[in-house]
Amino acid sequence: MVKSTTKKKPAAKAKTVTKAKAKPKAKSPAKSPAKAPAKTAVKAKAPATAPAKSVEKSPAKKPVKKLLFGPGDFVVYPTHGVGQVTSVETQEIAGHKLKLFVISFDQDRMTLRVPVSKAETSGLRKLTSRKKMDIAMETLKGRARVKRTMWSRRAQEYEAKINSGDPLAIAEVVRDLHRKSGQPDQSFSERQIFESARDRLAMELAAIERIDMVAATEKLEEFLKAA
Repeated sequence: MVKSTTKKKPAAKAKTVTKAKAKPKAKSPAKSPAKAPAKTAVKAKAPATAPAKSVEKSPAKKPVKKLLFGPGDFVVYPTHGVGQVTSVETQEIAGHKLKLFVISFDQDRMTLRVPVSKAETSGLRKLTSRKKMDIAMETLKGRARVKRTMWSRRAQEYEAKINSGDPLAIAEVVRDLHRKSGQPDQSFSERQIFESARDRLAMELAAIERIDMVAATEKLEEFLKAA
């Protein structure tokens, strides 16, 4: 019996595989949040400006001027004396509207219409003050001052003073033409001018003191006698 001489091969030694230590991974830097891509701002085109509209300004209204006088007021018109405003009316004359003061003069039994716009230039005024009337009354007590000129010239000066509407000037006429007892009588024309001036002054005195013409005339006569 033949013995088998085949030797057993030694078993291969197990290879010890040394694992290479894994290198620590380098820490990647913290990623910053990704910036959003910059948006290109598209400017909105401004709408084409429309041509500015020319705004027509309405004409400024003129302030309403307060009337110098109202219905019921007593006024003095130089050539007619004291009257009373009865109303303020508007009339159309030559296509233009005109506002008028309607004034009644009882002494002359007449009505006068004076344009409001020309009231001051025409000499229309309020009654004089009590102080000025007192001065006019004292003037009556003064001495007459008669110029040595022709009567016709003096008459014109007297008429001008009466028509001025100034109570002081009118009082001077009354004083200069008044005749005391024992003095020569007045001529007809002198008497007329005297009475015209006296009545004009008495009318304004009556309106100021709210008395009638008779009482006002008597008061003037008393001052004349005291001269």
